[in-house]
This record gives sequence, structure tokens and C-alpha cells, in this order.
Amino acid sequence: MIAEPSSAHDAEPGIHLPAPPPEGFTVDDLLTLPDLPPHTELIDGSLVFVSPQRRFHSKMMELLVNGLRSRLPENLSIEREMTVVLDRRNAPEPDISVVRVEAVTGLEQTRFRAEDLVLAVEVVSPDSEARDHDAKPFKYAAAGIPHFWLVEMAEGNQHPVVRTYELDPATKKYVVTGIHHDKLELSVPFDISIDIRLDALRRL
Repeated sequence: MIAEPSSAHDAEPGIHLPAPPPEGFTVDDLLTLPDLPPHTELIDGSLVFVSPQRRFHSKMMELLVNGLRSRLPENLSIEREMTVVLDRRNAPEPDISVVRVEAVTGLEQTRFRAEDLVLAVEVVSPDSEARDHDAKPFKYAAAGIPHFWLVEMAEGNQHPVVRTYELDPATKKYVVTGIHHDKLELSVPFDISIDIRLDALRRL
């Protein structure tokens, strides 16, 4: 759900939002407005509220985090659902971020910068499909995040599918490097080998 109020009202029951300035909400608003729902994102100056997630979403995140952590270099950290500030009007929350350890400041930290990330991962949900396919990868690439994964549940058989992308520095756009159905085997941003078969997901 996207909140773009033109006057003070309830964007959702119990959520009172002030009228945004003409250019929309900013990162400062996202970080200071009281009583925003957990995991609210800022996309093009609009506040985006997260709908209840499917079990696939949660279990796929768990599968990927476990696999990434098993081979994670000491100079990197895995973060789940943390705000990433791209610019003044955009602060999305990737489902999984792999960040440089020097960007980690402590347990009270609430956000990272785009330049802190080496990988952003989005697990697609029905309500976020357009953002995850179009808006977010475009913005992640423009902000210089080197790697991006898009994770979906295949129609019909519920099998996980992971599409991997790498940033082309010349165009500031992502190019697809693979479509993975059974095993996620990569050498960048570090050596990765993750069983993504449906059986692996069901064992969690």
C-alpha cells in the first residue's frame, strides 16, 4: 500500500499522516514521523506500507540468509529488512542486504547508505511485484549497488526462481547474469552455493 495523503487523515486505521510537502516525503520524514508501521519504505517521496507476507517470503529469506552466512567473508555482514538510503526521496528496505562490515555501527543502527551495500535481494510478494521488478532495481542500479537478486515463486509448482544481476558501470544499469532454479552457484560478490530446490525450502 502506498500513502500519498493530500491532507491529514488515516492512511490506514490508527495511522495519522500529515500532508506531505509538494515534493513528497523525505528520508528525514521516514525516520522521524511517529507511529509508522514496521518496514515502511520511502519510494519517490511516497510512504509504502508492507502487507502481510506469504510463508514463501519468510522461508525464502531464511534459506538465502543461511546459505549466504555459511560462506560469508569476514569483511561483509548480512542484514535483513534494513532501510537503505538511496537519496533524499528514496529509502527502500531490501529483504536482504549484504553490507561492508565497516558500515555496521552497532545494534541501535536503523539504516545503511547505498554505498555500504554489495548486494540487495528482493523476494517478490503479490503487492510488491511492480516495485520489485521495476522501481527498486532501477533505483538500486542508479545508486551504484553492484549486485541484485530478484527471487520469485514459480507459478504452478511453487518452485523458487532466483534471477541474478550485476551492475554495468558504464550504463548504471543491471545486466542479468543467470536464472537459477535448483542451485544458486556464484563467484560474485563472493563464492556462493545455495540449494534452492523446493525440498530445501520445505525442510526449514
